[in-house]
Amino acid sequence: MSREAVFAGIRAALNTVPTGGTPMLAPAQPTTQTASLARFIERATLHACTHERIATLDELPSRALAWLESRAPIATLWMAAPLARLPWPDTLTRRCDAARKDTVAAVSLAFAGIAESGTLVMASGPDSPITHNFVPEFHVITLHLADLVANQEAVWARLRALGTLPRALNLVAGPSRTGDVEQTIQIGAHGPRAVHVVLVG
Repeated sequence: MSREAVFAGIRAALNTVPTGGTPMLAPAQPTTQTASLARFIERATLHACTHERIATLDELPSRALAWLESRAPIATLWMAAPLARLPWPDTLTRRCDAARKDTVAAVSLAFAGIAESGTLVMASGPDSPITHNFVPEFHVITLHLADLVANQEAVWARLRALGTLPRALNLVAGPSRTGDVEQTIQIGAHGPRAVHVVLVG
């Protein structure tokens, strides 16, 4: 049976009128954006991410530093280049190059967020070194709500619309972890041991 025939059968079934002549109506659902955000937060929390929401990107420096400094002193912060123009404290050294082995923290900008799985999509490029996703001990990831999509297929559609693909695409679902040693979960084995998502909008 062809794909078109399958979909035609589904559409016909959805339009079926039961005995009595009253059309079958789907139960009321939350708006798509509200439902997607709730699903994303639920899944990200299960992945051991923390999160908070801000209205505008200008709030990011104070909120990100508050979260980071509650975990470690921060004198130098690696970040995505577009975020370096925000009002960070003058005393903070900002770096947009590749993270080093002594990098404690980074603040990144996600290409997209996947509501279905609570996953953050990180596209590599000159403004977002891939090492920021794996080297720092603490990682703050900024996600614009406008970049929240329903599923992974929507991410590929957005990438195709750009016309060019990034050199690498990383899907981040919480802190790094492994259970290789005696099946005991170890956090931070191959990357950050804490991930904080800042939702903008």
